Amino acid sequence: MTDSEHLNLQARRIPVTCNKDCGGGCPLLAHVEGGRLTRITDNPLRGPYMVGCARGYQMPRVVYSPERLTRPLLRNGPRGSGQFRAVDWSQALDYVADRLADIKARYGPQAIMRLGGSGSCRGALHNSQVLTQRFLSLLGGYTDTTGNYSSAAVSFTTPYVLGTNLAGVDPATLAYSNVLILWGANVADNRLGCELEARVREAKARGVPVIVLDPRRSRTARTLGTQWIPVRPGTDSALMMAVLYVLLDEGLVDRAFIERYSVGFDALERTVRGQDGGPAHTPVWAEVLCGTPADVIVAFARQYGQAKPAALIPGLSIQRTMGGEEASRLAIALQVATGNLGRLGGTSGGLTWKRLPIPRMPAIGARGAVAPVCVHVYRWPDAILGGSAEGYPSDVRAVYNVGGNWLVQGSDVHKSIRAFQKLEFAVCHDYFLTPTARHCDVVLPVTTFLERQDVIFPEANYLLFSSRAVPPQGEARNDYDVFCELAERLGFGPQFSEGRDEEAWLRHLVAQSEVPDYEEFKRTGIYMGPEQCRVGLADFVADPDAHPLRTPSGRVEIASPRFAQVGFPEVPEARILGTEVDYPLRMVTPKARYRTHSQYDNIAWFKQREPQQLWMHPQDAAARGIADGQLVLVYNAQGRVRIAARVTPDIMPGVVCLLAGVWPRFEPDGTDTAGSPNVLTCTEPTLPSQGSRTHSVLVQVKVA
Repeated sequence: MTDSEHLNLQARRIPVTCNKDCGGGCPLLAHVEGGRLTRITDNPLRGPYMVGCARGYQMPRVVYSPERLTRPLLRNGPRGSGQFRAVDWSQALDYVADRLADIKARYGPQAIMRLGGSGSCRGALHNSQVLTQRFLSLLGGYTDTTGNYSSAAVSFTTPYVLGTNLAGVDPATLAYSNVLILWGANVADNRLGCELEARVREAKARGVPVIVLDPRRSRTARTLGTQWIPVRPGTDSALMMAVLYVLLDEGLVDRAFIERYSVGFDALERTVRGQDGGPAHTPVWAEVLCGTPADVIVAFARQYGQAKPAALIPGLSIQRTMGGEEASRLAIALQVATGNLGRLGGTSGGLTWKRLPIPRMPAIGARGAVAPVCVHVYRWPDAILGGSAEGYPSDVRAVYNVGGNWLVQGSDVHKSIRAFQKLEFAVCHDYFLTPTARHCDVVLPVTTFLERQDVIFPEANYLLFSSRAVPPQGEARNDYDVFCELAERLGFGPQFSEGRDEEAWLRHLVAQSEVPDYEEFKRTGIYMGPEQCRVGLADFVADPDAHPLRTPSGRVEIASPRFAQVGFPEVPEARILGTEVDYPLRMVTPKARYRTHSQYDNIAWFKQREPQQLWMHPQDAAARGIADGQLVLVYNAQGRVRIAARVTPDIMPGVVCLLAGVWPRFEPDGTDTAGSPNVLTCTEPTLPSQGSRTHSVLVQVKVA
């Protein structure tokens, strides 16, 4: 045993990392005393800018929560009532296997839908999406859900423009930026990698302007920004076109760069200048749509066009709207117009995080000879309720849900509940009795990342090993082990496990990777890739003929004939959802600082630090006779929410905000009293991506 290993054993400091859909990828240490987890800190072997967050540091509150599920549960009351009885594992697994076999025999395997996927989404082995796909594939096929709520629009659109989604930058490159533009990117609350916030803070300290565009003065705008520019939700494409108008009008575009690296810019220029029969997209034109003063737009465009290199970092929020595909296209067009794409200190205008290769490491994969039929995830309740009669590929009778709280995170909670009520059978893996678990027939208690080991894929050029810090609580089991036992009952155990347990799988995967030493990787918890200052598409910019893009032209396609083939304009445009007389307020539903999606909402420590309130501008509140702290009713055609108002100038007039992830609490008439925003959202997606539009929500507010 080496000295460092002996010290590690004495101190019981164990390398771990959250395997969650948080975007962080933080190298952490679990401190264990007397076999009990006491605290979480940063791993001292991490890079100097890698910092964890409160959600990870406070994981002991989750592991030891009195609400943890420790035994399998079978429903013995109405679906959704929360009435269950505890059973042993053998009885629970026999029941699940029998019900799945029965559904398959009577309706075919496609009658089973896979849900879940974000509970443990970054593990090489413990990946709740891949494990479920592997299991159901070997069962004979299933109905899968494709796309995701987070980034469907930008992931769909970017390849049409750039030929790839791998067009990010490493956070270290921001040290070379002369202006940072955080367009809908709340990096202080949302973990777009564990380095980005620290890098932005350092840039600000150097005197670099940090401009934050957002409908509300977020924590990022308050603590990292040097300027906050309010813009109405869903109108970012209009603002981008107005910025481009100023750049064109004042000669701030890089014509040589545009001509060498892109095609179709001339068509976009004609649209922006109003030369194609439409209006000129001037700052005055945009002010009406965006609520952003024309003089602010002009000043911003000048600053952006004159400061090079400029890093434009878009958040996921600007594409989570009706027409969000256009904001994604136009952000790239702006970086091309200013010559910032593929340049050190610049960005592509596409997503910057999780958009570059990471060290080579394989992962367990899905298996099975029969490919699943698929539905877009945003429409999963419609697929269950409508089935083949409404054009969906299957008639779903059962759901297998691993790591997903769909009756909180899915749009239109009332519709989602109706979908679960229609099912013949539903099973889930979780470690709390979530609203979704309450609507299942079987709930299987599973481990947290601190109770198992895995290799974790973060958001940048490194890998993490997360060791088991403490034994599973009660009778909780790993998702992988649950599937192994079910697969044995259903006759395909050897095919599912390939004869490997957790440790054998991890050794097998690491042996095929670029990590040279399994034991050293496990001891340190981190393997750093050799390069930490990469710029996506830099090779293309260095020599576009030798390294063409995977677009038909080999260049950035500002105007895309292929995009037109899916039924939408070849040239980017501003597609904006207008307001309605009955619902004149635009509601945004951003992520919360103290929740990972809906996780932690049931933990008192986290809830107390971020009370759920409706953000509302004083002007809108006064017009409705609403005072700060007063109970209000937020409503539209989808539902009703009663919640306290937070009257604040930190949000634009005409805009209200409910943070995402709150577990709903319904009164008999269906009114939610917890403040769950998906009670008010709908399952109509933005097109053509079929993506989420949860920042294009129209509501009205009145005194409750």
